[in-house]
Amino acid sequence: MAFQFKLIPIYTTRGDLGAFLAYPYIYNPSGEWIGWVTPERDVYSVYGGYVGWLGKGPRILRKQADSFGRVRQSVPQPPEPIRPPARVPLAPMMPELPMGIIDVLDEDPDLMPCLDFGEERMDLE
Repeated sequence: MAFQFKLIPIYTTRGDLGAFLAYPYIYNPSGEWIGWVTPERDVYSVYGGYVGWLGKGPRILRKQADSFGRVRQSVPQPPEPIRPPARVPLAPMMPELPMGIIDVLDEDPDLMPCLDFGEERMDLE
């Protein structure tokens, strides 16, 4: 019997689908692993860098000038890719963000690349 898990859509402030959460893993809309969330709701990239936190909605949020002094986390074993659903529910109405807080998937999605993309990937040479 295959493992069953619940996929939770993560939306952007604009109401677009930004990612999926299959706790603790976060996947992009194509089903590739892009990060994970801790029990404290902190979000890290596949390279262990701090991204922000999982807010209500849910959204991935961060302070504009955050991550300085944050310790890089050890990366968990990469999970298998997922097959995202063809349809997801409409996004809920998102409240406006306070000054100094950004929606990562809207304003800085490069913080969450999949393993074979991004500035921190290891060269294959």
